[in-house]
Amino acid sequence: MTLRLAFEDGTLGIESDRQSDPPLEGLPSVEYDPRTDSARAPAHRYAAIRDVLRTLDADVDDQIAPTDSLTLTTSYELRTYQQEALSAWHEHNRRGVLELPTGAGKTVIALAAIAVLEAPTLVVVPTIDLLEQWQAELECEFDVPIGRLGGGQQRIEALTVATYDSAYLRADDLGDRFSFVVFDEVHHLGAEGYQDIARMLAAPDRLGLTATFERPDRAHETIAELVGPRVYEIAVDDLAGDHLAPYEIRRIEVELTPAERAEYDEAQGTFLEYVRQANITFSSGSDYLQLVKRSGNDPRAREALLAKQRARELMMNAENKHHQLGRILERHRHDRIIVFTAHTDLVYRLSERFLLPAITSETATAERREILERFRDGTYSRIVAANVLDEGVDVPDANVGVVLSGSGSEREFTQRLGRILRPKDDGGRAVLYELVSAETAEERIAERRR
Repeated sequence: MTLRLAFEDGTLGIESDRQSDPPLEGLPSVEYDPRTDSARAPAHRYAAIRDVLRTLDADVDDQIAPTDSLTLTTSYELRTYQQEALSAWHEHNRRGVLELPTGAGKTVIALAAIAVLEAPTLVVVPTIDLLEQWQAELECEFDVPIGRLGGGQQRIEALTVATYDSAYLRADDLGDRFSFVVFDEVHHLGAEGYQDIARMLAAPDRLGLTATFERPDRAHETIAELVGPRVYEIAVDDLAGDHLAPYEIRRIEVELTPAERAEYDEAQGTFLEYVRQANITFSSGSDYLQLVKRSGNDPRAREALLAKQRARELMMNAENKHHQLGRILERHRHDRIIVFTAHTDLVYRLSERFLLPAITSETATAERREILERFRDGTYSRIVAANVLDEGVDVPDANVGVVLSGSGSEREFTQRLGRILRPKDDGGRAVLYELVSAETAEERIAERRR
């Protein structure tokens, strides 16, 4: 019996030379497709199906596996923990997720994996900044053409880097072009649409990179099915002092002004009174969604939602945080500082008040690059940003971070901490300040993200 495997629009087609029905028994996720009178399976099941077929007494005409071979070497020497991570991935049949802190060299591990496999590889990244960073790394490390999908270019090579958006749009015709796929910031793959990228690629070897694997919506469980489980993790504290800068986190509580306190208590009281009467407990994300839905036709629900929003703005943008920031900037006037906030408007106010270069989602790409380059070369010693520097951007070294406001997300906090942890030439310590409004819901937010 001869079986033919072929890639067809994001799926695998399996045909037999026998006249009977195509073989289904024992092959994972394979079902009969009456439209083509053949067996069919999702493309991502290729590796599992291939492994089962190897145990059968059958000839296999595999038209999926790319025939290209590359000659690749890397100049990087892996640190002990990086080699351990790479080995763990190999031991799990070259499928799985590596969770390492920002600044720990996840890209270096991936480059080493690419060099070892010497196979056609697709690297998938969430942002144009990362697209360009990966392209530059691949071009510098390997003497082969580098393809690019995204940022106005659509060029496919044996080594190609693509944004998640471009990979999603092209997955049905890219599926059999690569043997290895690297998902950078793999937690993004948990988004409903992006999951199809992994489903429609046949690549048997898969590597996910992230600083924080688990997602609140538990979509990391789907990622584990599509890419592989978390096979290696190491914490910031395990690397601080040796491979990352030693650090400390200083939490500073600030008091609301009397006017802010009165307005906060009133707004928070309006919100809490409504949710108590409506018996909304916020034990899950769906409870908040329920409140949002009610606000569409219930004036009191809308009033409660607006009150909650106002209370949040007051506690996150408290005036005394600005005063405290001024003291920190003066105390660290010889250091390199990044100020993190959650609100674009606050970025501009702080930029004007303290003469800080500002980066927000509204900042043009060229301007952002210029600001970061001037921060890198020392022309600027401090910048302020709203979320956009949390991930996906090559941020120059800093040794002081100030969190004025943010969410309760562990991922956000880990990314911000990672921005100041790269080893310092002078062996100095990194410091992350958290400014938290006392006796407000922000205290619980700060505890949750820890």
